[in-house]
Amino acid sequence: MRIDEARLGELARELVSGPGYAPPQLDPAHHHLGDAASTLAYVVTLDAVNFGSGWFPHLRKRPGCSGYFTLSTALKEHFDARGAWSAEALEALSPSDCAEVFGQDMTVPEVAELMGLFARALGELGAFLGARCGGAFEGLVELASGSAERLGALLGEMPLYRDVSAYDGLEVPFYKRAQITAADLAVAFGGQGHGAFDDLDRLTLFADNLVPHVLRWEGVLAYAPELAGRIDAGELIPHDCPEEVEIRAVAVHAVEGMTEILAAESNGSGGRGPRSVSPRELDNLLWTRGQRPDLKAHPRHRTRTTAY
Repeated sequence: MRIDEARLGELARELVSGPGYAPPQLDPAHHHLGDAASTLAYVVTLDAVNFGSGWFPHLRKRPGCSGYFTLSTALKEHFDARGAWSAEALEALSPSDCAEVFGQDMTVPEVAELMGLFARALGELGAFLGARCGGAFEGLVELASGSAERLGALLGEMPLYRDVSAYDGLEVPFYKRAQITAADLAVAFGGQGHGAFDDLDRLTLFADNLVPHVLRWEGVLAYAPELAGRIDAGELIPHDCPEEVEIRAVAVHAVEGMTEILAAESNGSGGRGPRSVSPRELDNLLWTRGQRPDLKAHPRHRTRTTAY
């Protein structure tokens, strides 16, 4: 993996200066936005199963929807019709229950595997809420005490949230889903109430397989030819292998570099240069760019993992 430093700065300026710049927001067509209690429960529940991109080619997708929006919309419809699950109900969910909610076919082996992981993730969430939060989603944000970092640490107590990889004797923490939960709550609540965190800008890129893909095809990340060939051929890249850890880690590093470039240029121009943004805002801009058909036309790396 290599970063093209010149292109890094160019893309950073393009992202924040273009006409498409917009702050992160949840789409009411694909996300449940109800009262405070149901919105909190929806965001936390959705991010508990905000993984599975390695299985997405096998999902039954809704017309015009990606794998993520297929799942978020199905969950929205469940919340709209039936409300949030209790902690006890989350613990009792089966893979078949998940398949019914998300509109999936359990006769497809890959889908059955993913629904099993969804049931496990939601069961762990229910058990955690019961043991640590008095069975209430509100108890989770109360324990976080206005800190995104603290919220991430709390979520990281659940096994499927522990997103830490080993690389050459090092522990490399990513905590993609734990971090994005705080960011999504901040967006859903406009930074108030259940979404009030005083350390949001300390969050990193939410390292998945789409943002590195965008950085690659925008000329920021250069992959070794052998790795690029495997990805382009649709070969699954094993979770925690050196190549997969590098893809995620170098993407995080690249976005931190973009943040530093924009901050320096904004400060040096008296505010007249490109706007300064946080890594989480750049993540949103890059993820949104990844929805473009020209970028979707290229295979991204696929890894079967509960991390993303």
